[in-house]
Amino acid sequence: MNSIDLFVKNWSSKSAMVPIKAEDINELESKLNAFLPDSYKYLISTYGLVHTPNVLTKICDLGSDISEVQDFLSLADIYSLSQLYEMSGMQKGHILFASDCKGNMFCFKQTDCVSQQKDAAVWFFDQGLCSVTQVSDSFSEWLDKFNEL
Repeated sequence: MNSIDLFVKNWSSKSAMVPIKAEDINELESKLNAFLPDSYKYLISTYGLVHTPNVLTKICDLGSDISEVQDFLSLADIYSLSQLYEMSGMQKGHILFASDCKGNMFCFKQTDCVSQQKDAAVWFFDQGLCSVTQVSDSFSEWLDKFNEL
């Protein structure tokens, strides 16, 4: 979980983050009929919802081509926005968990979450193109991309 701890240390806005209770995470997984990756659950249960406003500035300064993350979604938003985005054109079968500053979303594939697992690939939904593309083989690897900036 070192990449997660380092990500929070490097990028969190340090505003009051409240860790999310395991019972609340279990309830969301039940509603989604899916298991969220352990790495992601570690982040939200240890730190809470991370806000990373400085990632965009750093990416622009470096001219990096990775898509910036700004906000990790609340559990209620994960459930409702995953459904809403599907109704507005996103392919079915994705669990949203974070957004950039333009309303594009980072997500896990529902099919990757049918059983308990340590980590899962991260996908990016581009609203403008209405497309979903894989951006990382795992959640931890995805966070490491920001840690390397």
